[in-house]
Amino acid sequence: MAEAEHSSSSSPRLDGRVAIITGASRGLGRAIAIHLHSLGARVVLNYASSSTQADLLANELNATSTNLSQPQAIAVRADVSDPDQIKLLFDKAEQEFGSGIHILVNSAGVLDPKYPSLGNTTVEDWDTTFNINTKGSFLCCREAVNRLKRGGGGRIIMISTSIVGGLLPGYASYAASKAAVETMTKIVAKELKGTGITANCVAPGPIATEMFFAGKTEETINRIVDACPLGRLGEPKDISQLVGFLASDAGEWINGQVIRANGGFVIV
Repeated sequence: MAEAEHSSSSSPRLDGRVAIITGASRGLGRAIAIHLHSLGARVVLNYASSSTQADLLANELNATSTNLSQPQAIAVRADVSDPDQIKLLFDKAEQEFGSGIHILVNSAGVLDPKYPSLGNTTVEDWDTTFNINTKGSFLCCREAVNRLKRGGGGRIIMISTSIVGGLLPGYASYAASKAAVETMTKIVAKELKGTGITANCVAPGPIATEMFFAGKTEETINRIVDACPLGRLGEPKDISQLVGFLASDAGEWINGQVIRANGGFVIV
């Protein structure tokens, strides 16, 4: 009976909750922000350089909101690899919405479009990848650990990659940078015991975004599509809907997990 009562109260809605989405001006982060907003969340659209895209998205989301008395979406510039800017990102979210923060989705990331072998990877490119993907994840996650609301509804969702399981040549620095994030997130889930905050990774496979297409030939893209049992590239909504579920009360029992959402492209 108690179990039935608990399940009936679990909702996919995010009404009244505040979500920070890093890398939200384009690609996967943009799709996630739009979906969380559609579920009722007030969203903070973090961007590093694409201010026009972020501002336009914020305007679009506010124009579709039923609550016209206060903004439901704001765009905030912050470099995820800078601890001071991440602190200000969280400060701005709290100030603008007059509320604590419930959800962090860390979607900011970089991928070297040259796809070099490890032997041909420069120190500069390695450092750039780890600075954004790993250090940035650490800084965002650390801030969230210390500042997300306790007692239920707190969610840390880190975007990783199925390449950590696929181990494709040409992705050494990228896969290594994300593998570190997966390990960190699993430990954080345990360290958050008693807070009601969950921490998970979503690890997409090939998704039709600007980052995926960069540097790839048509032949390479076709080969990747052929390697997927579902015979297509993933779409941003394939990932945003999963993130929305994890962010909701309905996803509470999933904690400390890496979910490889890739249509069967990588099975581990």
